[in-house]
Amino acid sequence: MAARRRKNVHSVDTRSLHEAAALLRRGELVAFPTETVYGLGANALDAKAVAKIFEAKGRPQDNPVIVHVSDLRMLRKVADPPPPRARALIARFWPGPLTLLLSKKSSLPSSVTAGLDTVAVRMPQGLARDLIRLAGVPVAAPSANLSGRPSPTTALHVAEDFPDVFVLDGGPTKHGVESTVIALEPFPVVLRQGALSEESLRKTIPGLRHAASTGRLASGGGPFSSKVNGAAASPGTKYTHYAPTRPLTLFLRKSSLLAYVRAHPKALVLCPTPLAPLFPKQRTLALGSSPEEIARALFAALRTRRRGSELLVLAVPRRGLGRTIMDRLERAATRIV
Repeated sequence: MAARRRKNVHSVDTRSLHEAAALLRRGELVAFPTETVYGLGANALDAKAVAKIFEAKGRPQDNPVIVHVSDLRMLRKVADPPPPRARALIARFWPGPLTLLLSKKSSLPSSVTAGLDTVAVRMPQGLARDLIRLAGVPVAAPSANLSGRPSPTTALHVAEDFPDVFVLDGGPTKHGVESTVIALEPFPVVLRQGALSEESLRKTIPGLRHAASTGRLASGGGPFSSKVNGAAASPGTKYTHYAPTRPLTLFLRKSSLLAYVRAHPKALVLCPTPLAPLFPKQRTLALGSSPEEIARALFAALRTRRRGSELLVLAVPRRGLGRTIMDRLERAATRIV
């Protein structure tokens, strides 16, 4: 990373943290690492600052953004007191990769919530929380990528999309996929699959359901829609996301992938490490062995500059973190076969 460092990328130290915090207070944009992906942040209480996020990303105005807080006192600036089920989740999973939909405070700019009366809010871990605490303001921050592109998991990814934005370089992110988003009214429902699995959340909230998929090519279903009056109830669910620069084909069966590979030797196969020996004469990019490793490597793989006329990937079992991986692959895919 050092040899390719961009002028707008800053190593994390006391000076850069204070500079980033000052920029946020002044209404400027700052890109920073969370434990999930890098975020493009602005003061959530400043409508003009939030507008800069949408302009920089090319993000549709009806796509809400997540507000990040450093503590429960800051939470009270953006949301009404959380109901009992939300308090249980906060006690168990905050700080961490869980976003909750709560009733918004009227002082929060409507652009943050796409005009909805709910706000998506979470308390991140580590460096992101330190930055927000230092800035002293809640920070609205979607992923730090141009709208529709794969989410960034390194500072270099951010600098590729935003060469003029101040970027804090905290190294590769821990989870590599975004936070899980949950609504609690009228019943608990996962609106966006993420770094926390449904199984882990059901231990705290029994009866948790999942929303109908809204991916452009996604399959599956559920009892709850993730859109409200045309606007997305949850960030990251309405529009095409994660699209690589080359065509991506998602194969649901191993036999279909193997047959396609034989006829397309110049394609690049993204595959779990144990499956790499199946493609001895093919260009491959190993993603890791466990679901956690695959999730961590996925977005970087979608941004890879490795040679290959197209990207090919095999579906993973849709359980645990595999639901999140499949959600991202379905949204990224040019086609599913």
